[in-house]
Amino acid sequence: MKISLQPTILRWARTRAGLSVEVLAQKMHVKPQRVIDWEENGELSFKQAEKLANITHTPFGYLYLPEPPQEALPINDFRTVGSEAVRHPSPDLLATLDQAQQIQSWFRDELIARGQEPLSFVGSLSQDVPIIEAANRIRQVVGFDENQQARTWEDALRQQIEQIENTGVLVLRNGIVGNNTHRPLSVDEFRGFALSDPYAPLIFINDRDAKAAQMFTLAHELVHIWVGVSGVSNLEKTYANHYDIERFCNQVAAELLVPAAELQKQWSNAQSQNDCLQSLSRRFKVSSLVILRRLNDSGLISLSTFQQRYQAEQARFQATASEQDGGGDFYRTQRSRLSRQFLRALIESTLEGRTPYRDALRLIGLSKVETFHELARDLAFSL
Repeated sequence: MKISLQPTILRWARTRAGLSVEVLAQKMHVKPQRVIDWEENGELSFKQAEKLANITHTPFGYLYLPEPPQEALPINDFRTVGSEAVRHPSPDLLATLDQAQQIQSWFRDELIARGQEPLSFVGSLSQDVPIIEAANRIRQVVGFDENQQARTWEDALRQQIEQIENTGVLVLRNGIVGNNTHRPLSVDEFRGFALSDPYAPLIFINDRDAKAAQMFTLAHELVHIWVGVSGVSNLEKTYANHYDIERFCNQVAAELLVPAAELQKQWSNAQSQNDCLQSLSRRFKVSSLVILRRLNDSGLISLSTFQQRYQAEQARFQATASEQDGGGDFYRTQRSRLSRQFLRALIESTLEGRTPYRDALRLIGLSKVETFHELARDLAFSL
């Protein structure tokens, strides 16, 4: 059965999903000319329309609209390319943000039902507070200094997430949409986001990014929680040049991870190493790009040296940014992707009958109750 849709809608669905004519044609098992014809006259079969909606992750009803909808993120969009704002969020980002908001909403209601008081530090920081003072205020609640004893970036990241979660902030980390390995998240589109809330503040980290870069994103989004402003960031550079709040969050994050006073102490010893940049990067467990920025800010290297090394390190960093750990145990992966405090609260509530299984499975992207029970056992719940 043939149906007639607006050609602009079909073109919008393809470009929204980031697919070329050739790639969409391959996924649809048709010739590229067929896709071109659809986008010129809008005629295709009902089954083809269903398949196109599925491939492009477009709600099927959207295909019947007279013109493309104006999709916007439900929170502040601080992403930039150069100095220009990014306008169109991908279906993957929208789906990831939607899941995070559902998790936050459930956890918030759960905490309020338990009589939990709001967290005093959320929104407690003003952007006119001096950078070092702002970092110290956060450090009084979250211990950042202990990261320096971690053996690897992954160890440091795991420790920092645990310390942040101990304050009541949920931390999610994933490199795909939910559990769908066919929908990897783009580091170029976003590196993380923060959802500020007095009861259940939440941070999401794009796990497709390099581990050292994730450490900085985590600190950056944490500052967003302290300022009380939700937003999506791509952190194209270690210091943003478009939004005042992004500059502030980056500067405070850098001071949290690499305190200027400590950097001064380590500089002399680092200069005696074969590669002082990598030595400091390992010492503070942050990317070499952050170290270069801090060295330049502290006047320890010249502007010309900074610019030369920064370009070289940025090229090297981008070449290794997509490196990922191998597969692994499904339940260990779930624990690393989803906040441990959220998982434990959800499992407890579900087993006690306060949350229906269908809601619990939807929140964490599972389809079988048996898998949920295995996850519960993995987290030491007795069934």
